Amino acid sequence: MEEGVRVVGRVPEQGRGRGRGVGAEGIDQGVRGEHTHGEVPVARAVVRRASVRGQVLDALRHALVAGELRPGEVYSAPVLGERFGVSATPVREAMQRLAVEGAVEVVPNRGFRVVRRGERELAELAEVRALIEVPVVLRLARTVPGERWGELRPLAEATVRAAASGCRATYAEADRAFHRGVLSLAGNGELVRIAEDLYRRAQWPLVGGGDGDLLADAAEHVALLDAVVAGELDVVRGLVGEHFAGV
Repeated sequence: MEEGVRVVGRVPEQGRGRGRGVGAEGIDQGVRGEHTHGEVPVARAVVRRASVRGQVLDALRHALVAGELRPGEVYSAPVLGERFGVSATPVREAMQRLAVEGAVEVVPNRGFRVVRRGERELAELAEVRALIEVPVVLRLARTVPGERWGELRPLAEATVRAAASGCRATYAEADRAFHRGVLSLAGNGELVRIAEDLYRRAQWPLVGGGDGDLLADAAEHVALLDAVVAGELDVVRGLVGEHFAGV
């Protein structure tokens, strides 16, 4: 069942042997006993554990969006831990985080079941996203200088490349980065956090549509930037409406 899970490289081991194997070089050095005055070993262990959990969480999110963890299926932390090359603990902690995000649900004594998203739930999430993001984007289009919007072009172009790859997980990350960049222009950290939470919840699992949908979605990002920089607010209004209608 877990054969479909893909991880780039091997998620580092934690808490084995001498503490070697952590990918972040600085953290790895910190657990070799080469500490400086005033360092607290417990604090280093917490950082190291959080790093492993974060890598596992990223791998699980990718697998969910890519459809490698299938809706309705139950996955156990020990089995996934073997697949990722880590103990069950960071997998279980990452899955608990995904449960908070609504991606999975806990199945006592068995593991975690990937949640099935109904059309109504996805539509409701899209509506909430539109209620939050559309007025913000329109306000930013009127108030933020064109040169600042131009700085987002690399992010927009990255979504086009990701769409062309046909990988939905890659596109989801690029798309999220673009929307985060746009909303960041508002200077409101809470807005960005809430919007990202809604975005992630709408991705579990990603359903419907083909690669053409991704290409059209990405093209709207580029067109939006072009219209904002040109000061064509009517065009911006139409593009934003179409974009979130597609969401």
